[in-house]
Amino acid sequence: MLIRVMYDDGKFDMVKPKMLDLLLETEKLTSFKRSDSWAVVGRDTLRSSRSQGHKGAERRAC
Repeated sequence: MLIRVMYDDGKFDMVKPKMLDLLLETEKLTSFKRSDSWAVVGRDTLRSSRSQGHKGAERRAC
């Protein structure tokens, strides 16, 4: 799955989710497309990095 993003310079691109995480961490984006709307960096609530892992209790069956 590719995600549409807009860089600081106004250019658009399609990136993989891992690349989205990296671009958010390095503050290279102004916004990215969610399934229902555009998320604006600095204004909208953004997910935390997936590389940090899940902090809650494991609820899936073994």
